[in-house]
Amino acid sequence: MALHCGRACRQYLLHLAHDNVDFRLPEIKALLSLRNRPFDTSETFNEKSPFWQLNGLSEDDIRSVMSRTVCGKSAFELWGHGTTTDELRMSLLEYPAENMAPYLQQNSTYKINVYTFNKTLVFKDSIEKIDALDFLPFKGTVNLKAPEHIFCLLEDYGSDPYEIPEEPFHMYFGRWIADGQRELIRSYSVKKRHFIGNTSMDAGLSFIMANHAKVKADDLVYDPFVGTGSLLVACSRFGAYVCGTDIDYNTIHGVGKASRKNQKWRGPDENIRANLRQYGTESLYVDVMVSDASKTVWRKTAQFDAIVTDPPYGIRESTRRTGSHKDIIKPPEDFSGESHIPVSMAYHLSDIFADLLNFAAHHLVLGGRLIYWLPIYRPEYCEEMVPLHPCLTLISNCEQTLSSHTSRRLITMEKTKEPEESDGLAHLADPRFTPYHGHNSFREKYFFFVFKCNYYFWFFCFFSHSGKV
Repeated sequence: MALHCGRACRQYLLHLAHDNVDFRLPEIKALLSLRNRPFDTSETFNEKSPFWQLNGLSEDDIRSVMSRTVCGKSAFELWGHGTTTDELRMSLLEYPAENMAPYLQQNSTYKINVYTFNKTLVFKDSIEKIDALDFLPFKGTVNLKAPEHIFCLLEDYGSDPYEIPEEPFHMYFGRWIADGQRELIRSYSVKKRHFIGNTSMDAGLSFIMANHAKVKADDLVYDPFVGTGSLLVACSRFGAYVCGTDIDYNTIHGVGKASRKNQKWRGPDENIRANLRQYGTESLYVDVMVSDASKTVWRKTAQFDAIVTDPPYGIRESTRRTGSHKDIIKPPEDFSGESHIPVSMAYHLSDIFADLLNFAAHHLVLGGRLIYWLPIYRPEYCEEMVPLHPCLTLISNCEQTLSSHTSRRLITMEKTKEPEESDGLAHLADPRFTPYHGHNSFREKYFFFVFKCNYYFWFFCFFSHSGKV
């Protein structure tokens, strides 16, 4: 359990939030890769644990990660750890004294916190645990309000709230370095946002998507299904220039019925630009425009560093594109070319993802990332259902469970080669490129039976109430 290392190879401990567990590893890996640093951990690494030991990093690397992560809560320079009190003590005594010395000086101030995962300690027990660390050579003065150095004893009591052990499974002690950006979840909450819609993306998930995309300062980020711009808000927070398109005229222009309770119509300044202005990033707002994702308006050049989006599934938002099943669409006799609302038709879910991946292959720079949500019916799901493209490499596939039978998966892909003419026919040779072929929407494919059952349920309840059954 000893940590024999100098400054160049110190171990660090990440304390992670225990929500969005599936998203944590890809986020931390992506943030480390922004600094060209590997994700190197211990042999006993457990992805589901709230405590991760990281090797081969500098304190600057850790601070960089913590300045962006919304999955990480805190980071520490790890001085010792063990499965028992004796193991922890031995580990701390074997830690190099020269590494501890700068933080234990007589003219310094400090405090020690105790954190327990899955167990609440009374104040008396916390004090006893701190007193048990009196073998450490602290020479400074305790200052609980504004200490120069903060140390923490962290104890892991497992993840089962119904079987909490008397003693922790593992204990860690280290020097606090930095906290993560969990505060962004609150300060960027959709509830406080100037302009929202029925399907505005949760703030925490928006920042996770931006981190998975490795969005950084001066990047150009695009959302082809921009909606009310929640993803643009998150990406601009990290210094990227943002733009987007959407087929819904009312949403793009911020007109029509409001989504807020007790508000009938949207106000004159409810739009995406106003959202970025609210958070001080209006200077990074390129623009948004009304456009059909199935008919790209962009030049076929690689101009985007990241494409971050949440396509419609046909449940709360319709899947529509411009066009008609009619061979000829005759304009009205008095048509003058102004205020024209194009005819729309169903946009098959398979076509949405095929168009999205094909667009990313042509418009992402090499190394750029595509981040999008894929709806899933859990009993039938398998990895082969994830749409592929010859120019894009799958980086991560994270699940957000919505119910016992439905979920959506956050797909991260990276452009690894430029498209060739033969790539356009790849879906003919590999059925995995079009797993949703023939289905107009996720709702029609996976929820028809559910809706049908609900219809008969309400039908039965209605007639039972009326005395006809």
